[in-house]
Amino acid sequence: MKAKKGPVPLSRIKLIGLSILSLFLVMAIFAPIIAPNDPRETRTPYQPPSQEHYLGTNDIGQDILSELIYASRVSLTIGFLAGLISVTIGATLGILAGYYRGGMEELVMATSDVVLLVPGLPLMIILAAYLSPSMWNIVLAVGLLWWCSTARVVHSRVLQLREMPFVEAARSLGGGDGYIMLNHILINTKEIIYAKFALAVASAMLTEASLSFLGLGDPLNISWGEMIHFAFSRGGFANDMWWWYLPPGLMICACVLGFVMISMEPERSQKALEP
Repeated sequence: MKAKKGPVPLSRIKLIGLSILSLFLVMAIFAPIIAPNDPRETRTPYQPPSQEHYLGTNDIGQDILSELIYASRVSLTIGFLAGLISVTIGATLGILAGYYRGGMEELVMATSDVVLLVPGLPLMIILAAYLSPSMWNIVLAVGLLWWCSTARVVHSRVLQLREMPFVEAARSLGGGDGYIMLNHILINTKEIIYAKFALAVASAMLTEASLSFLGLGDPLNISWGEMIHFAFSRGGFANDMWWWYLPPGLMICACVLGFVMISMEPERSQKALEP
């Protein structure tokens, strides 16, 4: 009996996650078309939800729904850029450490152990405060501190791949280290890297929301976390204005859930047996 291998289908969970993220991407890209008002336009402050303002207005009279839609651009941009930086650093160091072993491996693993021992959020708070509130500073702070788990997972995978017959064959045929790492090692670790990237984006969005809530975000680029910070500091929580602080919180939760869903392992298709 011979196993017939077919393509691995996307799991139902992944499809749901992709659908959620597609909605957020469409909302971010077409924000000027979807938003009912200009988020910078000011009207009567502290208005409850109505037909004119579906989520009411904030303390300076800005339409909260429009601000929520435009804030998706900032939150997703910070998440994607920080996730890209962290995964690029982690995957590169993990591949180098796993392939070359020796001193490179000891250096990368020891550095990741030290970074993992330091509490992440307090360190990011210190860096964000030191670098001054800015969207790009948050991206750098989060991206430069979230690479350790990616490096360790990729390193473990590369340790298996470097001893595989196809790598030995490429090496015996004269393939250089760079060629082997790009065309054999990297290709066979892409699923792990994709999953770690999705998780890194989700972690970056949560971290950005935490920093913004503490007042370390960029006030000139309103994100969902910054909206919750303003609601907390300007009377939204005290006056029980749920339409101000609850929607951005739900947006963060839904977006992070979507990234976590697409990072899950795909379901293996059943193998059809043929004589």
